[in-house]
Amino acid sequence: MQSVMIGGGYGTGREVIEYFTRHGIWEGILGICVATICIALVFTLSLEVSRVFKVYDYRNFFKVLLGPAWFLYEMLGVLLFFLVIAIIGSAAGTIVHDEFGWHQFVGIGLMLIAVVALNFFGRAILTVVLAYWSLFLYLVFAAYLVAVCLNYSDEIIASFNQPLGDGPWLQSGLQYSFYNVTAIPIILYAARGIETRGEAVGAGIIGALLAVIPALMLHITFASDYPGILSTELPVYHIFNGMDLAWLKLLYLLVLFGTFIETGAGNIQGFIERLDGWRMEKKGVTFSRLTHGAIAGVAVFLAGTLSSLGIITLIADGYGTLAWGFLAVYVVPLLTIGVYRIHMSTRVLPTTNAQ
Repeated sequence: MQSVMIGGGYGTGREVIEYFTRHGIWEGILGICVATICIALVFTLSLEVSRVFKVYDYRNFFKVLLGPAWFLYEMLGVLLFFLVIAIIGSAAGTIVHDEFGWHQFVGIGLMLIAVVALNFFGRAILTVVLAYWSLFLYLVFAAYLVAVCLNYSDEIIASFNQPLGDGPWLQSGLQYSFYNVTAIPIILYAARGIETRGEAVGAGIIGALLAVIPALMLHITFASDYPGILSTELPVYHIFNGMDLAWLKLLYLLVLFGTFIETGAGNIQGFIERLDGWRMEKKGVTFSRLTHGAIAGVAVFLAGTLSSLGIITLIADGYGTLAWGFLAVYVVPLLTIGVYRIHMSTRVLPTTNAQ
């Protein structure tokens, strides 16, 4: 969950600015709390539906929630899928251009090669990469937070001394969670090891915390240049340019680019799992590794055409609009139909197990 959430917009800090920091420092923290609670609830219920009904791709998952109308999620999901890849490509191209002076297509091309390679090797390798890269990401994020607090302690304290305003932090926190939880059905291929309700609850809560804590870290560091940082395209990059820590900046760029790759690969793997499920039903076999790699390549290439719109426009307009659609086709059905079906299944499972 943390791996696919922290992509081009999150990792650069642009999403955190758009949905939290721009409303104010304390307002942003309240919004992050709202998002954490919402993501934990949806994540936990989704894992429980997946566990109870043994559905590990989003097509079969939404057949449980929506029945014949399952395709409504896919319609929105395809749009979000290409939007996520486009934002990653835009961020990768911008960083490569700003840091090394290379053309933006070089960054997109490097990401394309790595994403295709990960999807070629399949689910097992990808799941391990997603998990262990997260540990590296957390170490670098923690070092970044400490460095900023040491260099800009007075500026951060001054920003936190500002009074609480009346900005729309509640709406923004909910909106942020609505489009981010859409990653959950896509990554259910990684949930096969969850065997009990307690594990589903624990994974849902811990996963939500791990996914959102970096946003809190970034938000705190943005207090060092508030409100000037609100208009920057790559806020974290902007903060680094004010500190004389070339080694940490290099590590951050490395982990950020790796995060772009794992986010792209993780999302594409979910799409591949859906296609494999369809082919298994029709032909009795899944697609080959070579086909998986080809699907990944075509997806990244098509999404790359959207990246020319720029990361700020893509995040502000694209994510914000899709959030309400996912509320209708995913969050509301999960909290109603999903809870009901889980409840009904627990009434018959003891009898089934006894037999």
